[in-house]
This record gives sequence, structure tokens and C-alpha cells, in this order.
Amino acid sequence: MPEKNYSMKEAMLFSQRIAQLSKALWKSVEKDWQQWIKPYNLNINEHHILWISYHLNGASISDVAKFGVMHVSTAFNFSKKLEERGLLQFSKKENDKRNTYIQITEEGENILLDLMETYDPSHNAAFSGALPLRELYGRFPDMVEMMAVIRNIYGEDFMEIFERSFSNIEKEFVDNNGVLIKKEAVNETKTS
Repeated sequence: MPEKNYSMKEAMLFSQRIAQLSKALWKSVEKDWQQWIKPYNLNINEHHILWISYHLNGASISDVAKFGVMHVSTAFNFSKKLEERGLLQFSKKENDKRNTYIQITEEGENILLDLMETYDPSHNAAFSGALPLRELYGRFPDMVEMMAVIRNIYGEDFMEIFERSFSNIEKEFVDNNGVLIKKEAVNETKTS
């Protein structure tokens, strides 16, 4: 057994700090997230599933569960509700009959894009809480250390998908007069 280079007190204090901070941050994030998606009659799991299916473009229910940090039955049940609303489609692949796959529909994508356009940072406590740091240092707090902790818990696959979704936003969306919209929509407006 490898020798510990930390004390029990240090380990307990770290674990409790991260637990208390995570709980406090989650409570605030959850409230803001629910308020943001409420007009679209979505809950957090449903929105997260739409987000994942959009960025993975044909995800299995297992992938949704893994990257949505939810149980497989939760991912399936909420995906089923989204399918009933016409926001997702279920399918099986010829070479993989065991897994169920989901694909976001045009209507589901429209809701997701609309949500991005209606995002208002002034209604987000985590953003507002970090804003003074951005004003002081010229950037938002760095998430590198927290991402390293999450990578060690959930693995490289999780972080790859995590980064892909944000990379997609960087590449596919623009800030158009304070509104986040898909580049295609800007190009279509310019050509019409």
C-alpha cells in the first residue's frame, strides 16, 4: 500500500470543503437553471439530455446517462418524455441492436437554440458571483483544477464530451448584439 503524503485532518477538511461548496453552488445553479428553462416546460434532466443529444449527434442512452451524470433509467425515462413531445427520436443501429440511440429532432434543436438566444447572464447567480473577479483580473475564474478533479473521478471520455460541447458553441455560435445565435442563422439573415 502506498504511503500517504497527507494527514487525515487535511483529507477530511478538503472533502468537507468541496462538499459544502458544491452543495451551495449547486443550489444556486439549480434555481437559475430551472428558471431559465421553465418557459419551455422542461426540467433540468430534459434540458441536459437535449444538450447532450445535440452535441453528440446520435448518442446512446448509456452515453446520455454517463455524460449527463444520471442513472440509465433516468436518462431513458426523460428521453422517452422528450420523444413523446417530438423533441427526440429513438432508434436502433443495424450493427448494435442492444443499445437505444437518440437523435434530437428539428423541434428539439429549435428549443435548444431558442434557449441559448434567451440566456440572460444577469439572471445567473454563478455568473454574477464571478463577475467581480473578471472585472478585477480581466478573466473569469479558471476551472483547470476543478476539471482535473472531475477528470480523475469520471475519466477522460467524460471530459472529452464536456469539452466538445463547449468547443461546438465556440465554433457554431456568435454573439449578435448580445444574443447568442447559430452562425447559420446569421448567414441566412445576411443572404435574404
